[in-house]
Amino acid sequence: MKTVDSIENYLLRTIGAPSMDVATRNIGRERILVVDDEALNLEIIADYMEETNYELIEAQDGFEAWEILKDSPESIDLVLLDRMLPGLNGMQILSKMKEHTVLKHIPVILQTAKAAKEDVLQGMQAGAFYYLTKPFEEEMLISVVKTALDERRYYVSLQEELKKTSGTLSLMKDGCFQFKTLKEAQNLALFISNACPNPEQSLTGLSELMVNAVEHGNLGITYAEKTELVNENRWESEVQHRLTQPEYSEKSARLLFQLNDNYIQISVEDMGTGFNWHDYLEIAIERAADNHGRGIAMAKVISFDSIEYHGIGNKVTATINFQKTSVETIEQQEELVAI
Repeated sequence: MKTVDSIENYLLRTIGAPSMDVATRNIGRERILVVDDEALNLEIIADYMEETNYELIEAQDGFEAWEILKDSPESIDLVLLDRMLPGLNGMQILSKMKEHTVLKHIPVILQTAKAAKEDVLQGMQAGAFYYLTKPFEEEMLISVVKTALDERRYYVSLQEELKKTSGTLSLMKDGCFQFKTLKEAQNLALFISNACPNPEQSLTGLSELMVNAVEHGNLGITYAEKTELVNENRWESEVQHRLTQPEYSEKSARLLFQLNDNYIQISVEDMGTGFNWHDYLEIAIERAADNHGRGIAMAKVISFDSIEYHGIGNKVTATINFQKTSVETIEQQEELVAI
């Protein structure tokens, strides 16, 4: 059985030491496009965000917002978008962003007074990865904005590292690996994704499943605990603390990789007590504004053709079919916004 130590040595040889703490690295001041036709709402948001280091760019109608996005797509890190707008409405802007090669990767927080279940579902299906109903509290806004930007930085970093290692594992047929820490999970996700037909697509889901095995599986961090830890910016430190505790320090997770003529199967198994996985295969409306909880649903739509949990939920098998066409894959990806 191969261990992650050998994988880390491989990554060091091929790309140097990767910096996985992307949520805290110095990457400059991030820019948020805030779109709302009410001047008072723009004032309130600016007031809420005053103590942050984000740069806010304001637009008061859909056409103005689209011009900003279209003219400088690389300069925007996040869009806080009102649903009801003059000119182009929020749903139309979302649709145009999803058709753009750069803008489709920018996270969107849709804000609206339309809080009916069908309205929330429609917004999420249109590509809004976060949904805030007005009026919202300062703490909730800042938490969701921070989470969206953290996740964007994380996946951008992984994609950058992936490009440096592309094509190096195309001949791997099967393998068995063990990992314990978040860093090991992230490095192993990079390593395994290179054996998949679409490494960038696979990387997102692999990372989600493997990080879940560490934090929720082996370390027993519950959904509610993670919500609180993320809000208090203590999630990573709590993970590191638990890894040193006797009841967790010996626990490891296992990844099995198998390739045949028709598909790739990747199984991830942890030593935890399992969870109610049925609730997380789809993005739930009641969790639309939560600062986490979308990883499994994202992996199912973006990265894999199927995900199957076994028994109590501490083992999951993901499948990638070779016969799936690129058109079908693109249609699936359009169901969710890509980070």
